[in-house]
Amino acid sequence: MELKRVVVTGLGALTPIGNTKDEYWEGLISGKSGAAPITYYDTEKFKTKFACEVKNFNATDFIDRREARRMDKFAQYAMVASDEAIADANLNIDSLNKLRVGVIWGAGIGGLETFQQEVLNFAEGDGSPRFNPFFIPKMIADIAPANISIKHGFMGPNYTTVSACASSANAIFDALNSIRLGHCDVVVTGGSEAAVTIAGMGGFNAMHALSTRNESPETASRPFDATRDGFVLGEGAGALVLEEYEHAKARGAKIYAEIAGGGLSSDAYHMTAPHPDGIGVIAVMKNCLENAGLNPEDVDHINTHGTSTPLGDVAELKAISSVFGDHAKNININSTKSMTGHLLGAAGAIEAIASILAIEHGIVPPTINHSTVDEQIDPELNLTLNEAQKRDVRVAMSNTFGFGGHNACVVFKKID
Repeated sequence: MELKRVVVTGLGALTPIGNTKDEYWEGLISGKSGAAPITYYDTEKFKTKFACEVKNFNATDFIDRREARRMDKFAQYAMVASDEAIADANLNIDSLNKLRVGVIWGAGIGGLETFQQEVLNFAEGDGSPRFNPFFIPKMIADIAPANISIKHGFMGPNYTTVSACASSANAIFDALNSIRLGHCDVVVTGGSEAAVTIAGMGGFNAMHALSTRNESPETASRPFDATRDGFVLGEGAGALVLEEYEHAKARGAKIYAEIAGGGLSSDAYHMTAPHPDGIGVIAVMKNCLENAGLNPEDVDHINTHGTSTPLGDVAELKAISSVFGDHAKNININSTKSMTGHLLGAAGAIEAIASILAIEHGIVPPTINHSTVDEQIDPELNLTLNEAQKRDVRVAMSNTFGFGGHNACVVFKKID
């Protein structure tokens, strides 16, 4: 069968460096860091005392107070970002065939704060099982797309992909396939996460995964730098409206870019560490290019997973050199996690948005906080260090990898 073309017609973002799509983009190109001391709880006894929190967010500015109380923050973030994307797409919801509109969302963890609070309440009580009746529906990862579909009446495919930090890129690829196989006309997709909690920070600290640069939080996320010491936890949401090309054209929609394809793979190696030779990462990028019908030399820009971990950054860049060969030095490579921190299951969504906006504006956001060369990294690679670079970006790839060896990759191109 002939696959349908799929385009991006709406974007929404709620991030540590901007609470809308436009604020997020301004934060990216200006090299803004979202890292700061944690405000949500007392960090005195924690090894890491900072994170990339969403700032100046009040759920009841967007959601009815009663409804907001029934949602974990990760679901609140999903509602806000998806509403922005739907408005940005200028969708006339009443004119849509809602049976052909889906919501496919990514979340690596789901309602962690809700789970944490209910367990703490129980532990501090008299042993009686007094739990909030909304405990389970607030916690489960699939409640975010459920809430989006309930609000708008979207009756197409509705589910959450859970593949750790690859979750929302996984969701975007699933959304692409739902449309190009003819199952949907429109899919709202993306991801959200809200893991800056006692349990989230404590758990990642126990793994020695987080930076402990407490004296300088804003410089702690430093992908590709020789002094990197772990990732910085972030939170927020990103949403995209994907639409069948002819459907979008018929209603005169603004088209940001075409989503050309995607790929998935597994490292099949280790619970948390990347394969040192990047075998799974090589496979996912090759799968993505083949799925999109693109050649390596077509790619102008790669938004890497680039978490600022000692092992992961090197493995990914070696994989890029393996896949792209001599062309790798012609690609603008960056890591926007240097600014946003690592949004876990939402990372793929906000990084896909950054890739799309790089195509639209002809600017590649920087990898900030780089000061010390890592001799394990090929010096000929253009890592877009410290300052944004202007470039005609026709094809942009976004990589995301998750604990368990989950790899997902999506690629966008300028619309012809």
